[in-house]
Amino acid sequence: MAANVSARLQMETTELPPLPLFKSEQIRMQVYTHRSYFGRPNHIFEDHPDDPSPDNEKLEHLGDTVLSLVVTTLMNDMFPCLRVGPSTKIRALIVGNATLADIAVRYRLTDRLRLHPAQAVTLKASPNVQADLFESYIGGLFQDQGLEVVQQWLNELLRPYARAAYRLVRAQHGLPLESSPNPPSPGSSTDSSTESSPSPSPSPSPPKITPIQAQPPSPSPFGYVNIDMTMTTIGHLALFNQHTQKSNRAVEWIYSEVNPEVDPAAQGSLQLISPNMMKGMKTTPIWSAKVIVDGECLGQGKGGTKKVARNEAAKLGLRSLGVFV
Repeated sequence: MAANVSARLQMETTELPPLPLFKSEQIRMQVYTHRSYFGRPNHIFEDHPDDPSPDNEKLEHLGDTVLSLVVTTLMNDMFPCLRVGPSTKIRALIVGNATLADIAVRYRLTDRLRLHPAQAVTLKASPNVQADLFESYIGGLFQDQGLEVVQQWLNELLRPYARAAYRLVRAQHGLPLESSPNPPSPGSSTDSSTESSPSPSPSPSPPKITPIQAQPPSPSPFGYVNIDMTMTTIGHLALFNQHTQKSNRAVEWIYSEVNPEVDPAAQGSLQLISPNMMKGMKTTPIWSAKVIVDGECLGQGKGGTKKVARNEAAKLGLRSLGVFV
């Protein structure tokens, strides 16, 4: 996996170059298959020759190597006089997880990711999974069409990121933001009678460094991903815990039994409960769960078990925190 850098290079310029399409449907399916989809054990040393692993881990590993080669070659072309130390820092920014995850989200690659439904919410929101998916795409494209196609696409895509990373590392070294590789010679004149080199074409605005933010939901333009969201609800709790723990916020859960015959608010919730649950309502309680964050109630959910109620409350809590999944 490429090195992770705390800074994130986020493009604010024009659209990304078109995403190259696969010729092989088998490779395309493998690119978008997370290892959780088949759930194969990780401790196996080697797959059977007749049954290789169908997930994208090997393509990700291949893509990581191809990406490093392409970026290093691109930097040598763009900054031929750059020393190895600063070059390593610049490359780390370009190929870092934060940058790759941002590109994957902008290409909406996760819309097509196949993974275990119970982990879908958490995994799709993970920058590591997003970055891995982008590297998998690179590895699959390399295997499908070769280095030339990959290099042509990535050079166009990553050139603005390379410029932004170059400026950032120059600033870290206490140097001016822009270098002058070809300064005018002493005594040179700008008179119109002298021959002058054509002015360079304007380059797009550089990427800027911004914090990672959750992406709002958007409709998928691809028709072959259909995940049952009733199965992915379990992932909201894990994602909620991840966000609250990261910000060191105090979380408290309050549970109570709900009697629909007494609680008017529960009557409306009965429409969301399955007929099988209704049959056992006299003996099986309906649970209510409230999630309190820093003394404020951010969500309340109801369900036939504490776990279901807690997940529903976590889903509402995520919305209150500004995280939409």
